Amino acid sequence: MTPASRRQGGYAVRAGDPPPDPEPLASPALDSHCHLDLMAETVAEVVARAQSVGIARLVTVGVDVPTSRWQVDTAAEHDHVYAAVAIHPNEAHSADDAAWAQIATLATDPKVVAVGETGLDHYRTPSEGWVQQEESFRRHIAIAKQSNKALVIHDRDAHDDVLHVLASEGAPRHVVFHCFSGDADFARRCVDAGYVLSFAGNVTFKNAEDLRSAAAVTPLDQLLVETDAPFLTPMPHRGRPNAPYLIPLTVRALAAVKSVSVDEIALGVTATADRVFGWGPVTWG
Repeated sequence: MTPASRRQGGYAVRAGDPPPDPEPLASPALDSHCHLDLMAETVAEVVARAQSVGIARLVTVGVDVPTSRWQVDTAAEHDHVYAAVAIHPNEAHSADDAAWAQIATLATDPKVVAVGETGLDHYRTPSEGWVQQEESFRRHIAIAKQSNKALVIHDRDAHDDVLHVLASEGAPRHVVFHCFSGDADFARRCVDAGYVLSFAGNVTFKNAEDLRSAAAVTPLDQLLVETDAPFLTPMPHRGRPNAPYLIPLTVRALAAVKSVSVDEIALGVTATADRVFGWGPVTWG
């Protein structure tokens, strides 16, 4: 089975030519969330292109047991690639005890830096599936605590319920809201709880004023950046295939939103990732 065939339901792989390389960053940054198994290029090609523009590390994310295992194996083969493992909320209905045991085992791998993406999706999953999603979310919280790994949240139209589950279970030491989707008020609630907010290419979209307002109120030490590649390609390339080498576009957009230098954003997200993922100093380039 090829990587591209390992596909979570309801998503289409982007078509078209890859966008051109952006201007490289002067200070290295990272991609805190991508799906290398869904990209047309080889992992080595993706990593090399990312590093050529200043993206030092990538976290590749699983959505079920087979894709999670693929991410772990891939991370083991590439020094600057790390893995996150989980059963996606939209796949919660298919999980059994054997699947949970396998995710818990994978989470202990030294190249796994996070458990996720997990959480709640009230957009794609009808209400009759929400109980299973919440049970899945609670199981992932427990696995993150047991393995001492960060928890990566998928939150789609479920802000209050996600915060309720985290509060009722007791959040792990590090919680990352992947592809943050709330407004400034919700961002403040997450920040006050000590959570980290990760912004993707959609923060550059013309209709994303709420996301930009959220980024503006997020402290640098609680900020991450991601692609969610191959999805959410930043402007001016929206709709074309996304990849980690396009992170500089989002870094520059966040610098403009926060009225700080591009270097400050790059250094800030790197420091945040070092703390959250615990992967130590990087040597590269």
